[in-house]
Amino acid sequence: RICVITLAEAHPLLQSGKTIKNINYQISANCSRLQNKVSGKSKRGAQFLTELAPLCRISSSDGEEYTIYSCIRGRLIEVNENILSNPSLLQEKPSTEGYIAVVLPKFEESKSITQGLLTQKEYEEVLLKRRSSAA
Repeated sequence: RICVITLAEAHPLLQSGKTIKNINYQISANCSRLQNKVSGKSKRGAQFLTELAPLCRISSSDGEEYTIYSCIRGRLIEVNENILSNPSLLQEKPSTEGYIAVVLPKFEESKSITQGLLTQKEYEEVLLKRRSSAA
């Protein structure tokens, strides 16, 4: 029932051979995802995220900056601090050690969230359509 937020295979940071310069969990002057302190069974103290809540900003060596959004409503359980000191994990192991964050959706919403997800095949079809319309 937890959601691990990672970069999609098709994300520009993973496609174009870019180098990640830094990752910043400081979302605004008053909000840092690193300040998220979670305790107990009910995950008290966890920051609540909406679908459009930014998780972090990633800067690449060519000056591009990408804001990574939660895309899911729920409590922020953990951010991956390992990618701060080793940003290449995002590119080398994006679906394992290079994850961005872990989010716990509300129990009542978890079923509708998972039903709305694409299968691997559906995702690949979306990418194919996107590439063919861009060409």
